[in-house]
Amino acid sequence: MSVPPNLVQSIRAFRVAELQEEAARLGQHFLYAHPNTGVTKQQVLSLIAEAFQFPKGVGKNFDGLRETLTETMAKAGTQTGFLIVLEQLPNAQKFDKEARETLLDVFRDAADYWADRKVPFRVFYSFE
Repeated sequence: MSVPPNLVQSIRAFRVAELQEEAARLGQHFLYAHPNTGVTKQQVLSLIAEAFQFPKGVGKNFDGLRETLTETMAKAGTQTGFLIVLEQLPNAQKFDKEARETLLDVFRDAADYWADRKVPFRVFYSFE
């Protein structure tokens, strides 16, 4: 893959199937969410947590998601890397541009966390 090991970027020219194949080739976790049916922050976070098969209650707020993407995953053992796709993040009155940016900041924080540990953490997203 020709992208840096730790980043959050628009999916652009990449296709989900290709990203999933790349994660498998690299032996990395592939996490996929399509939260476009969420209209509030809590709904979007819950859809992401459910898609990622996180424990119940993780999808309550941005801090809980951040902690799960970093410390909780680190405590689970040695990690080979993560390739994450957030497809069609919603654009709703209660999940607006500011909420989307805060969500992406959570993933940027996680990318930085894993970069410090020399573990690839790539996130690709698209908007509805």
